[in-house]
Amino acid sequence: MPELLDHPHPAPAAAPAATLTVLYDGACPLCRREIGVYQSLRPIDTAQTLKFSDISQVDSALPPGAQRSDYLARFHVQRGDGQVLSGAAAFVALWATLPGWRYLALLARFPGATSVLEMIYRGFLRIRPQMQGIAKAFEAPRVPKDLAGDLRSDQAGETGAVWIYLGLLAVSTDVGVRAFAQRHLATEQSHLNQINAVLPWPQRSRLLPGWRVAGFATGALPALFGPRAVYATIGAVETFVDQHYQHQIDKLQNRPEHAKLLSLLRECQQDECEHRDEALANDALQSHPPGWLLRAWCKVVGSGSKAAVALARLI
Repeated sequence: MPELLDHPHPAPAAAPAATLTVLYDGACPLCRREIGVYQSLRPIDTAQTLKFSDISQVDSALPPGAQRSDYLARFHVQRGDGQVLSGAAAFVALWATLPGWRYLALLARFPGATSVLEMIYRGFLRIRPQMQGIAKAFEAPRVPKDLAGDLRSDQAGETGAVWIYLGLLAVSTDVGVRAFAQRHLATEQSHLNQINAVLPWPQRSRLLPGWRVAGFATGALPALFGPRAVYATIGAVETFVDQHYQHQIDKLQNRPEHAKLLSLLRECQQDECEHRDEALANDALQSHPPGWLLRAWCKVVGSGSKAAVALARLI
């Protein structure tokens, strides 16, 4: 026992105090990616240490008197002596500690360089929310490839449907047609919103401007010729859409992992069938069945819808 007291085990060496604390917004996907690069590097000076603090976490410590909202709005670092730097000055202080990045810090020593960097940083902050939205979309879980094409065609179709009704409302003065269009426009917009919530932005159709123009024309042209043409056109479009959704529903019948998506598709299909049935049952069509010209137009609309779906699956 005395021998142990004479030769005590040495106490473990204390971890060196951080000489620079990086205060970053971990809820920002842009910040996370950039900080990840910095975290992968070791300081040039081996005696120096870096500490990274995600201040989006409510339990994370802030400098005395600091407001969390202020620190989330701009990039900050805190030196070992407690001094806090913000914006471009904070980046320069961090870059100076890291291999590769220190050359940017050296350039910042030129007169006025840090001021220019600060102006650039403030410009970035103006567009930061938009860039965050894009970054978050790329981080969102992707839809499986075998379903992405179908959902992309759904998104394109619902976009076209919204614009069909916008085209009707822009041209038609018929009270019944306008009430019909306003009622179903709300439903189609709801479908589009739900599909957009499922399909992340990077997987959506790149041809949406074209689908908007095509949809608007499909609604506006028949509106020029009166209610019969309008209801016949809607009937033709929705007849195809019913078949289109049924094809996808059949594919998902035995895939329980996509039960929520299957429920959404069934809901959309039911609404579209109601639109079709209401259009085809309208008195304007019942009393005067379509002639050859209107029937030919409806065939063109159906074929165009089919071609648009095939294209949207790819692009």
